[in-house]
Amino acid sequence: MTAKLPHRAARRLALGGLLAAGLALATVGARAEEVVNVYTTREIGLAKPLFDAFTEKTGIGVNSVFVKDGLAERVKAEGAASPADVLMTVDVGALLDLVDQGITQPVRSEVLESAIPANLRGADGSWYALSMRARVAYAAKDRVSLDALHYEDLAAPEWNGKLCIRSGKHPYNTALIAAYIVHHGEAAAQKWLEGVKANLARKPAGGDRENARDILAGICDLGIANSYYVGLMRSGKGGPEQEEWAAAIRVVLPTFEGGGTHVNISGASVAKNAPNKDNAVKLLEYLVSHEAQELYAKSNFEYPVVAGAPIDPIIAAFGPLKIDDIDLVAVAKARKAATDLVDTVGFDN
Repeated sequence: MTAKLPHRAARRLALGGLLAAGLALATVGARAEEVVNVYTTREIGLAKPLFDAFTEKTGIGVNSVFVKDGLAERVKAEGAASPADVLMTVDVGALLDLVDQGITQPVRSEVLESAIPANLRGADGSWYALSMRARVAYAAKDRVSLDALHYEDLAAPEWNGKLCIRSGKHPYNTALIAAYIVHHGEAAAQKWLEGVKANLARKPAGGDRENARDILAGICDLGIANSYYVGLMRSGKGGPEQEEWAAAIRVVLPTFEGGGTHVNISGASVAKNAPNKDNAVKLLEYLVSHEAQELYAKSNFEYPVVAGAPIDPIIAAFGPLKIDDIDLVAVAKARKAATDLVDTVGFDN
């Protein structure tokens, strides 16, 4: 077994070199300082309008690689030869995992630090939020009269047999449970999660949009889901069937008692061995400009991280968003405890 390790290491270095060469060829005729290489867990189609706008504005080409799973492992395998300049994720926990595994580097930027609130970026400049999505409630428009809701209320008996949600182990729900732990402690979070499970109308399954589908079908009256899916459904991007789902719901922005609405982020870090570090910083700075923040809102129906940036009218119609101001790093650190609670209460069973 030990004799194989050098061979594997050599193969990894070779793969890193080949990938670097491939990305270099992807921007024909461009000098190294005219490109930035992005590894992203966000589907390229969603990020492409932003990258195209950045290139048009700066002349810097963006080579993007979609990495659905194993982003950290890929960058580690490539080592010092990695061509990655920017690492992008759609979950704060996934982003902080990259930082914890030592494959990012802190960068200081007056533009980033002035644009992004302190609780939405690393104190040392190791990560930055670029957009937000809120964990909201979808309420049956014709059966539920509800103007306000606390996350704590999801365990109340009045919702018995009326609640729909996806798997408790999905990152969106893991983050929400972790936020509950940060607010109230593990013991209270377990009792709450047991109450939520008791209120389920069906086994946790599907995606967030299926909550709206099942509300239309009368299976449940309340669903917990991300805000931007409403934009995707109501805009017609999900097709006419999903427009019908969205027409059946009204969106309520829940809050924690004494706190605000839980948000998760899309964000990015500069890779440890970024060959185009300056361009990486330029890309991040562009992504927090009002122009780019408006593109985030229009293309993905996400909330901007920059104060005063436009919000898509579909999302703005939900009402003012009071962001929960607890530390996202603390939420990320509580994810393991949250996952353990999902197993302990048999939430997905």
